[in-house]
Amino acid sequence: MFPNYPLLLFFFFQTSLISTNSQLQLPCTPPYHNGHRFCNTSLPIAARVRAFVSLLTVDEKIPLLCDNSSAVPRLGVPAYQWWSESLHGIGLNGPGANLDGVVKRSTIFPNVIGTVSSFNRTLWRSVAAAVAVQARALHNLGQAGLTFWAPTINVYRDPRWGRGQETPGEDPFVASVYGVEYVKGLQGKDLMRNDDRLMLSACCKHLAAYDMEHWHDVDRFNFNAIVTRQDMEETYQPPFKSCIMEGGATCIMCSYNEISGVPACANRELLDRARSDWGFKGYVASDCDAVSNIFNYLHYTRTPEEASAIALKSGTDVGCRSFLRDHMKAAYEKGIVEESDIDRALVNLYTVQFRLGLFDGAAGNRRFANLGPQDVCSPEHSELALEAARQGIVLLKNENGFLPWDKSRVSSLAVIGPTANTTYLGGDYSGNPCLKRNLYGGFPEYVKNVSYASGCRNVACNATYGFPEAVAAARAADYVVAVLGLDLTQESEYLDRSTLLLPGNQMALVKQLAAVCRNPLVLVLTGGGPLDVSFARDDPRVGSILWIGYPGEEGRRALTHVIFGEYNPGGKLSVTWYPESFIDVPMIDMNMRADPSRDYPGRTYRFYTGEKVYEFGHGLSYTNFSKHLLSAPSRISLSESPKKNTTATNNNKSSKISGSGQEYQNPAPRSRNLSSRWGNNIQRFVLVDEVSHCESLAFTMTVSVKNEGYRDGSDVVMLFSRAPRCYEQAPLKQLIGFDKVHVPTMGSVEVGMSVNPCERLSIVNEEGSRILPLGDHTLILGEKEYVISVEI
Repeated sequence: MFPNYPLLLFFFFQTSLISTNSQLQLPCTPPYHNGHRFCNTSLPIAARVRAFVSLLTVDEKIPLLCDNSSAVPRLGVPAYQWWSESLHGIGLNGPGANLDGVVKRSTIFPNVIGTVSSFNRTLWRSVAAAVAVQARALHNLGQAGLTFWAPTINVYRDPRWGRGQETPGEDPFVASVYGVEYVKGLQGKDLMRNDDRLMLSACCKHLAAYDMEHWHDVDRFNFNAIVTRQDMEETYQPPFKSCIMEGGATCIMCSYNEISGVPACANRELLDRARSDWGFKGYVASDCDAVSNIFNYLHYTRTPEEASAIALKSGTDVGCRSFLRDHMKAAYEKGIVEESDIDRALVNLYTVQFRLGLFDGAAGNRRFANLGPQDVCSPEHSELALEAARQGIVLLKNENGFLPWDKSRVSSLAVIGPTANTTYLGGDYSGNPCLKRNLYGGFPEYVKNVSYASGCRNVACNATYGFPEAVAAARAADYVVAVLGLDLTQESEYLDRSTLLLPGNQMALVKQLAAVCRNPLVLVLTGGGPLDVSFARDDPRVGSILWIGYPGEEGRRALTHVIFGEYNPGGKLSVTWYPESFIDVPMIDMNMRADPSRDYPGRTYRFYTGEKVYEFGHGLSYTNFSKHLLSAPSRISLSESPKKNTTATNNNKSSKISGSGQEYQNPAPRSRNLSSRWGNNIQRFVLVDEVSHCESLAFTMTVSVKNEGYRDGSDVVMLFSRAPRCYEQAPLKQLIGFDKVHVPTMGSVEVGMSVNPCERLSIVNEEGSRILPLGDHTLILGEKEYVISVEI
């Protein structure tokens, strides 16, 4: 397991010294502006926020509804920029953070799709905690705010999406867990303990059903996502629910698109649910110009004032960019917005600022004031970036154990491909890395005779005039590494792909190289999106395929460590890799389930019925692991009495878990029947909402993982479930637990996974209700299957 980095940070902060920085402007600064009631730190935050808002005039309130909120000079409140980015390091996309001051660079970790491939919860939180340290340091230097609009937790529904690289992949459970870990790490949960204060504010985005940039004549600004209640409850909303309820996120961002005809930022039902059902206590930010979008692109309102009004009244608290602010005064004067609507938004916004300590006075009185330039680009963060890059690398193919190489036996090496020579290794939402190094430069540290040829002028690879030089280099070398794939010219925000194949002539280059190589070729793939590389998968002249994603600033070391055996890869794909034929599927079709009547194959491993290049969860190692289920219940009863000798007066029905030595009593829910529309099967189930004390039904499954090879290594234990077979609309399988474990050679470890059947064995029906099917559920561990029966 990865070291508990946040815990180390806690002890560091507890013993650090306090300093001040004159560049930082804060409210409640003595001697002139610290006497206001809202500056009194002995009062509850809610009372202080109300006191602050009550002192503002309407003309002072309205300019605060913009990401670039105005100053209130008479109260000593400086201007504030809400919009900063921290997806996988300090990004320069948002104006709230800059690297133009004392600090010029910051650590760039792998983009999210790569870090998530580690399936290591501790690593995920550690990366976010490290980003928080650097962000706080920049804040103390006047180079950043404290509100960061990350993470992106949209489900990676379509492999063509240019922003899939920013996401935790296609599984809503994985996306949920990642969102929780990121938010806790960024907001300093491990440092604050039970304190309501925040280190930073995290923002989970983009709510909801946003996962396309441009397809034919449809783009994200005019897209109406038609989503069934079933898919919304089962796929699109769970990451946001978890981000709030488990992670404690203090911001959510509403997206550009409409959802079944209603713009997300004007969708009162959607935003109200976050507060009423999920307990959200933060602020809602619009995506940038999404409020303008309500009027200008979606034509949902007749006037700009109506667009601003409906966004505010529906629950959007602050507009990214100025549209909401610019038209709010007119909306107020026309009576379509009340001052109380504005006040509610300001309370939501400034409660977060007060929790961040921005209104606590001089810098010397604030926690984390010791952080400074020494905490950015630190050696510790470089090592963490290296670990994240290494754990995220996925070994897709390794014919006859071709890798790793013994460097003493590699006399000459040719490195081919344009992405081997680029220093832009972070992908979307990157800043200025502490280390700006290409991948190629790491190989001479292992092999004396290394040559390089680009083969293609750039990643688009539209021309072949560089092929002869590349082929000659390959022919002359003992071994060849081809570094190809995607970069931001092929996939990014605003840019979806139209093909799943390697760009341009890259495939032809690989084939020509493989034809002349003395030994099988190693193909290294960059980028966030899945690729149809079935030609290389099936070609014996391609010995190994490594996917490295966007590995960040330590990509060079991570790649060479894996190729030369200093690190045993253990990453797993968090998305399905589809064949090129998938591009015939309309990108705007939001339905998850397959529909044979219209040749629709479904989406993601849970519902996709077509051929695959590589499956979700695929990833090889330099060693071999075996897994065995050591303990699990065979039956969960929702109605039997837990003991036969209960007293006569105890006639209440109960729930019981048998086969594990665990017994629990609960009031029994009512069984319901549903006839299958696809046959004569009767589907029996209970509504999850009617199962009391679901947590008491949770059971632990113990799995043994044995390393049967001669290299230490890490493996990901993935446990899936499949509902009783009569439920035709249930997922083909769904992930219900995962854990990353390190196992020494010929050793074994035991992993315990807690499973709440109401959450993990349940499915969602067409009405959008979560149900727990009765009958035999199949648990899937690798190639092995086990049955657990849920009974009433």
